[in-house]
Amino acid sequence: MVQRFDFLVIGSGIAGMSFALKVANKGKVALVCKTNLEEANTYFAQGGIASVTNLIVDNFDKHIEDTMIAGDWLSDRGAVEKVVRNAPQQIKELISWGVDFDKDEKGNFDLHREGGHSEFRILHHKDNTGAEIQDSLIQAIQKHPNITVFENHFAIEILTQHHLGVTVTRQTPDIECYGAYIMDPDGRIDTFLSKVTLIATGGVGAVYQTTTNPLVATGDGIAMVYRAKGTVKDMEFVQFHPTALFHPGDRPSFLITEAMRGYGGVLRTKDGKEFMQKYDKRLSLAPRDIVARAIKNEMDTRGDDHVYLDVTHKDPEETKKHFPNIYEKCLSLGIDITKEYIPVAPAAHYLCGGIKVDLDARSSIDRLYAVGECSCTGLHGGNRLASNSLIEAVVYADAAAKHSLSIIDSLKYQESIPEWNDEGTTSLEEMVLITQSVKEVGQIMSTYVGIVRSDLRLKRAWDRLDIIYEETESLFKRSVASKDICELRNMINVGYLIMRQAIERKESRGLHYTLDYPPVKKGQ
Repeated sequence: MVQRFDFLVIGSGIAGMSFALKVANKGKVALVCKTNLEEANTYFAQGGIASVTNLIVDNFDKHIEDTMIAGDWLSDRGAVEKVVRNAPQQIKELISWGVDFDKDEKGNFDLHREGGHSEFRILHHKDNTGAEIQDSLIQAIQKHPNITVFENHFAIEILTQHHLGVTVTRQTPDIECYGAYIMDPDGRIDTFLSKVTLIATGGVGAVYQTTTNPLVATGDGIAMVYRAKGTVKDMEFVQFHPTALFHPGDRPSFLITEAMRGYGGVLRTKDGKEFMQKYDKRLSLAPRDIVARAIKNEMDTRGDDHVYLDVTHKDPEETKKHFPNIYEKCLSLGIDITKEYIPVAPAAHYLCGGIKVDLDARSSIDRLYAVGECSCTGLHGGNRLASNSLIEAVVYADAAAKHSLSIIDSLKYQESIPEWNDEGTTSLEEMVLITQSVKEVGQIMSTYVGIVRSDLRLKRAWDRLDIIYEETESLFKRSVASKDICELRNMINVGYLIMRQAIERKESRGLHYTLDYPPVKKGQ
């Protein structure tokens, strides 16, 4: 079956939904999400959203400088300035959609400070900011008559000239996107034709064994665009959150927000000793890459599987007020955080690279935009500054909306796209082959392509992943397409991209830390 929409949005986080709301008055919008509207990385973002709002002490230049420093000076200054300077206006728009940010007794925003920020500039809603934003946008989406939501639908491939029988390479000029093949809940694959397509599929955390991301974060959009010969950049920069709750068996791991360290939380080894003074003068509020490596080093040196975060010296009622969800989660595991230390360990959390886009969120493929964690705008450089991601998503969704609205009237559907062809394939009976391969990919990535890397580790990961790639491609060609095997293919593609771009970077920079190229100390 063929369906036609002016705008096809693949992904239902803050990026995809805010774009959909901004373009819906102009045409028909399909919003495709592979589970339900709530299950997106946005929903699990506890800490908040960064924007300069207190002009008495803060300004744009400070936020720009903080972002450049955190990104190890690899950030694109044009992208940084765009996000920082447009942030206040997008905060106003979020509020107009019903988002309720916490305020103090005087009616001003109750701002947090997180690692790498020189000022208090993080707007939040208790410790579940992402859920507050997600819920508000869902309500706005459901009220709009021009937006059709396709829950439990899965995008398999984006449509380009390749599907018209044209040979497409990475050197082919003017590759165009015409929509996507979308699988419905019953396994039927329909053709969604669109004038404009937006990829907002989130991150890649599920590629790792231990992650804070929902397990739908398998890098689908990045893999689809890469297979369509689009440009993908900076994949080696995977951010590990230093403080995921250590509770073996949980997948994903429960996030202990960085705001808890901003609040005064202190990192300690198992014997109760502080250790961050050995690594950075900013102590527990150093940027995430430094804190994550420090924790890993302490764990490796001591042979421990976690460290502790201590807020027992803070006022118990204040702790409960600021972090109610964390308090309840830990209490359910028998840990009273007002009296006991919180066990934490690093976990894969955020991808700084992705589909390369320009200042209008345009990818290297015409008519195809990418927004949110799946995109590489240049904002994050080598390391994301805390709480910059949600604001990046809405600023670039706004840019994508404005640009696509300016060209939509000149675009037409590509009616010659053939229907999905699964002739000669059979139903996959041995599901165990896929589930085992998924586990192996996670083990390979966490063991060899994690917080600390080396040429030998990356070579070993490459060789092992190559075997799984060959097995999976053979299985895919002879099997009826399913969500599970498509996700596995995407995870393998993403793992390959992270490894390849890590191998190509012959230095330790930002989140990419390699034993073969130790960082040069300042002054050397």
